[in-house]
Amino acid sequence: MQAKAPPQDRILDAALRVFRRHGFRRSSIEQAAEEAGLTRQALYHHFASKEALFRAVLERIYAQGLAAEIAAAKAAEEAGLELADILVAEIGARMQSLLASLKDSPHTEELFSEHLAQARDLYQNYSNRFADEIATTIARVCRKRKLKLESGVSVRELARCVEMAIHGTKSAFPSMQPVDAFLKQLETMLHMLIAGAMAPSAKKSLRKTGVRT
Repeated sequence: MQAKAPPQDRILDAALRVFRRHGFRRSSIEQAAEEAGLTRQALYHHFASKEALFRAVLERIYAQGLAAEIAAAKAAEEAGLELADILVAEIGARMQSLLASLKDSPHTEELFSEHLAQARDLYQNYSNRFADEIATTIARVCRKRKLKLESGVSVRELARCVEMAIHGTKSAFPSMQPVDAFLKQLETMLHMLIAGAMAPSAKKSLRKTGVRT
């Protein structure tokens, strides 16, 4: 017999369904409690308000996105992909994970807006962690494959430019929809960005192995 999810996980699963169905403003603690099969008082034992519940849902979504990003980078690196494609796989997995949480919701734009209003600190914290992970990937791949960046370009600066490319692509695709077109445009931008950031010796090495620059 399958074990039941811990109460907190069950509540967060239920709350996500409610927020996805009704948006943030039209959702209530009562709806989340009913969806989780709990009384309102029982839910309040875990979360003091709808805002606290929303923040907890968002934090789990971000944590899942970070885990998906790390796993995808590892798999792409083990598959021998070039740096740009590793980053595409890494960021694509993050975005796919984040978007999957709100899939088919008619309130996606509202939820994106409210997450900045209700949890800007969480957003900033995870934005920094996502950028740190990108920097870690770049540094690791360059070290293992003996790749060098252009003079004056640091790993941290390149990671920041990658995140800026993500935000720039988002401006052309509100709410990252349609997701396939968003990821394709992002892939093009990342290939151009990485190619420009690599030192001539690294570009020559990549051409010898048939990797596009």
